[in-house]
Amino acid sequence: MNIMLSKSKVFIWLLLMTPAFAFAQSGVDDRLSISLGAFFTDRSTDTRLDSDVLGKGTVIDFEDDLGLDSSDSVFRIDGHYRFNQKHRVNFSVFDLSRDSSATILRDIQYGDEIFPIDTVVNTSFDLNIYRLTYGYSLMQRDSGYLGLTLGIHIADSKISLDEQGLGQYEVSSISAPLPVIGLRGEYEFTDRLTLGASGEIFPFEFDNVNGLLVDLYVGIDYQIIDRIALGLGFNSVHFDVDARKSNFSGSLDWEYTGALLFFKVDF
Repeated sequence: MNIMLSKSKVFIWLLLMTPAFAFAQSGVDDRLSISLGAFFTDRSTDTRLDSDVLGKGTVIDFEDDLGLDSSDSVFRIDGHYRFNQKHRVNFSVFDLSRDSSATILRDIQYGDEIFPIDTVVNTSFDLNIYRLTYGYSLMQRDSGYLGLTLGIHIADSKISLDEQGLGQYEVSSISAPLPVIGLRGEYEFTDRLTLGASGEIFPFEFDNVNGLLVDLYVGIDYQIIDRIALGLGFNSVHFDVDARKSNFSGSLDWEYTGALLFFKVDF
């Protein structure tokens, strides 16, 4: 887990954002904005599930070892509700779940089970993302804004490995609402063209759990008619956790990065 490197990347991102969004939008009249989009993702997942009996488990690459798709497109909902010029709530919801069936090329210990080489293992990785943040505008100008964000990022995950021939089955789950802090800004190049970006981070260590969450976004939208826009964005999220809990003892490291093509409506 290269936490220091990830922290440095986010710090540099936020420093670059600050001068770019030093001017903020004061004439915004949209109270509710909803974006419906297709999220084209590249993903990587490494995990290890330990056992009280067998000790440390095998570090598994879900894409290489178990055959889960490394790229996919999913439906995604984003939006915000603006109380006034300084206060708003941002939200996102999408499902990154995958499953596969593959012949493994080495012995894998996952929890209390050992899956032998050359057996067919069915894998299910359920991952649902829910994000809710409060934004407070620190700077406002005619063409953009810069704001502080505080919120909750929930990655609800469940992993199961199943080998039907030998009757082996192991399941684990980890889900926790993690607080995040960051910056969000927008800049209007023209009346129709707007650039937006955000960066959020949360390093955590509590109750035998430690890790890091990093969420970076940049996007641009073009207003085709009044209150309706098309947009293109880029989102990269990294989640890294080591835990020793009753429902999950091991490590989970996943990352998704991809382009977002969306249709936005302002109300």
